[in-house]
Amino acid sequence: MQTSPDRHEYPAHWEADVVLRDGGTARIRPITVDDADRLVSFYEQVSDESKYYRFFAPYPRLSAKDVHRFTHHDFVDRVGLAATVGGEFIATVRYDRIGADGTPASAPADEAEVAFLVQDAHQGRGVASALLEHIGAVARERGIRRFAAEVLPANNKMIKVFTDAGYTQKRSFEDGVVRLEFDLEPTDRSLAVQYAREHRAEARSVQRLLAPGSVAVIGAGRTPGGVGRSVLGNIRDAGYTGRLFAVNRALPEGQKELDGVPAHRSVRDIDGPVDLAVVAVPAEHVTEVVTECGEHGVQGLVVVSAGYAESGPEGRERQRALVRHARTYGMRIIGPNAFGIINTSPEVRLNASLAPEMPRPGRIGLFAQSGAIGIALLSRLHRRGGGVTGVTGVSTFVSSGNRADVSGNDVLQYWYEDPDTDVVLMYLESIGNPRKFARLARRTAAAKPLVVVQGARYDGAAPQGHAVRATRLPHATVSALLRQAGVIRVDTITELVDAGLLLARQPLPGGPRVAILGNSESLGLLTYDACLAEGLRPHPPQDLTTAASAADFHAALSHALADDRCDAVVVTAIPAVGEGSVGDAALAQALRSASAAAPAKPVLVVHVELGGLAEALSAAASTAPQAASDSAPQAASDNSPQKTPISTPAATQLPAAEAPEGAHLIPAYPAAERAVRALGQAVAYAQWRRDAAEPGKVPEYEDINERGAAALIDGLLARGQGLTLGTDDTCDLLGHYGIQVHRALPAPTPDAAAEAARDLGYPVALKATAPHLRHRADLGGVRLDLADEEQLRRSYAELTELFGAPEELRPVVQRMAPRGVDVVVRAVIDPAAGAVLSFGLAGAASQLLGDTAHRLIPVTDREAHSLVRSIRTAPLLFGWRGSAPADTHALEELLLRVSRLVDDHPEVVAVTLEPVVVASHGLSVLGASVRLAHPPARDDLGPRTLPAY
Repeated sequence: MQTSPDRHEYPAHWEADVVLRDGGTARIRPITVDDADRLVSFYEQVSDESKYYRFFAPYPRLSAKDVHRFTHHDFVDRVGLAATVGGEFIATVRYDRIGADGTPASAPADEAEVAFLVQDAHQGRGVASALLEHIGAVARERGIRRFAAEVLPANNKMIKVFTDAGYTQKRSFEDGVVRLEFDLEPTDRSLAVQYAREHRAEARSVQRLLAPGSVAVIGAGRTPGGVGRSVLGNIRDAGYTGRLFAVNRALPEGQKELDGVPAHRSVRDIDGPVDLAVVAVPAEHVTEVVTECGEHGVQGLVVVSAGYAESGPEGRERQRALVRHARTYGMRIIGPNAFGIINTSPEVRLNASLAPEMPRPGRIGLFAQSGAIGIALLSRLHRRGGGVTGVTGVSTFVSSGNRADVSGNDVLQYWYEDPDTDVVLMYLESIGNPRKFARLARRTAAAKPLVVVQGARYDGAAPQGHAVRATRLPHATVSALLRQAGVIRVDTITELVDAGLLLARQPLPGGPRVAILGNSESLGLLTYDACLAEGLRPHPPQDLTTAASAADFHAALSHALADDRCDAVVVTAIPAVGEGSVGDAALAQALRSASAAAPAKPVLVVHVELGGLAEALSAAASTAPQAASDSAPQAASDNSPQKTPISTPAATQLPAAEAPEGAHLIPAYPAAERAVRALGQAVAYAQWRRDAAEPGKVPEYEDINERGAAALIDGLLARGQGLTLGTDDTCDLLGHYGIQVHRALPAPTPDAAAEAARDLGYPVALKATAPHLRHRADLGGVRLDLADEEQLRRSYAELTELFGAPEELRPVVQRMAPRGVDVVVRAVIDPAAGAVLSFGLAGAASQLLGDTAHRLIPVTDREAHSLVRSIRTAPLLFGWRGSAPADTHALEELLLRVSRLVDDHPEVVAVTLEPVVVASHGLSVLGASVRLAHPPARDDLGPRTLPAY
């Protein structure tokens, strides 16, 4: 590294790993004096045409002066970055600061010339676009606001790099050269371009792992048993459509096969490309394996080997070294300590996991950070009877283990555009980048349901090996923010599967109105109660009696689905005894045919010890292996089901072959509460989808003085790194955003209190502001509606007698505000989640119950409207028990103004308005505090990078 005294210190924070357009990775880092040989070697591999485009003339080789110039930088006015793979340069970019006359300059000049050179073999991979993002971020950090580039007209690829970046730019042509000038300040379009490139690259990187053309299992043992040999057998037995190889360096010379699979002692010995390597060797040998894979051109790794961060500090360092080493060669990693991956597509049929059986193909994408939970989820989707039946199978499955590289965010990018996945189920033990996850989740949820259960949520301790950003937000707040992004949050893996199976094969409900019908009055009432508990609007249950036949069910379900006042139907069924019954298959066929005639409404079945019905309902789409049957019970006609009582559970199941192609499949649940809870989640998600289609807007207020607030903030921050504002400064800052705070005058003595009251005007309130009494009216530290000086002095004496001397109480006098409902408004910038706006009623009861609602900033008018109504105590604002309704319009406006303040000025890291009294007309802010600090770095506004290791 450069150490010369005239050089700026080496900026290690500029180093980054990026995912390129084709899904491979590259390392971006500053160029130093130590890179002379790499630069020369790189330049020798560039074509004459590319050299001509770079230097506008034939330039076959670099002179010693060129090499010195391109490797000696001060990291301020002259900066060079290189993209590397395997330690070698594949592309370079540099900028030189220039003045108004175009000659070299130093600060305060804020323009620089920029130029790229990409090795021909790596053109088209998006390397130049990634380098432009990073050199732009570097330039902004060094005070450069504008780039200029001169490009030959024939160099269309490089012109496209600049024009597609989304920056505000100016283009001119003179002397045979195209001159491009563009501002480096991120714009909505440049961020959209960046996010789109990130999506394509990360989705492609996962697609390369899940659909490889060839797989090598490294560490497949010579004797049966063991992890590697098991994975090899699972891939082979699943019918993998690509080329499969076994690799074990302990194989005897001359052994060419292992379990019928071509075998080699090293991946280097394989003739042809290897797209994916499954690594199952001891941790101490993985580094050597990664090197061999990188040199052979392997694109990705699934590391099932253990002994990494889950084992302690030494393993954590080993894990970091593994990721760095793999990225050096452009490879991505699932794991280490991973359970594996599965792709059921007929074109792939890959079971590179420890699951001994391939799940049945279906429409659910499954992600689990834990191998044990992954096993449990696959098992539940396989299981027949005694629980939720598998209404659909799995499209792809990823168990990420320690999540050292590929994370849930990456897999979400893939599933968003995967045509084979309709529903996404995720078990997460940590969220490494909550801000990005919320952004991706919102986009995914707008297209397909995303159901998430999170483990390790109460103690906040992430599993060892998971790189997790610190957050000050409690789990309940994070969950609320995820729901705002459209995520269906559930608490258990049972609920995860329940919701997923409903969403995979049934349409979204149009509303909360539920029809209930069945052959058990008691089960119908339980279902009715469960609907009310979930906030649904059930119709009175329709009891068909225990003598109901399949035809009765068909008729009742058809009638309910045809009712415009019904949005969903829950069918309850218990076994009945009857001679000559046609079996559960007849009932299943009756329900399917009735629901198929009205496919726009969801249908669910609650069954009690009726295993055969559950099997028949799931029929062809279950993930469980199908048992062959020589004789299937005769199904009733679609149009005229036979009137025969339902059979006992002894009835045989409807074979898979009997289920018609594209049948309308119905999920069955063993308990009413589970079915209704899944339905409630679907109703809430459907409402979110409708609301997301019209997201609202962030209002503009003419009385907001953004510049005045910025000037005040700059002046205040000049005093120090972070500070809590005093009363006057707080009122001034909030006043710039149209938020008026009632003055509270200090009252250290009874005389001072009386004088303050005369200044403010009676009636007044006397409050103790000591930390242990502040905002605690329930402790008696507040006296209200004091009409004159006599009452004021008497109250002052009472407070001091009860709680101590004035210097301990810190009493203040404040003019009385109109009576209303006391609420609290807060905003905070969390380092992981971003800016969050919170709202709830004031008082100990709300705090104790955690009755607070949250939204990500900036908040739209629709979100402010829903925020006010989303707390459990919201009825107090709307005339509960005959009280006067509060002015919720004024409250929503206050929320929007606080949101604007924090969004416009990220230096405002915390705002608390407490209490805010919302009256019938208008509101009064009686207390406020504001904290300022230099804003934390926004990585979502910077260039694309992979998490650092």
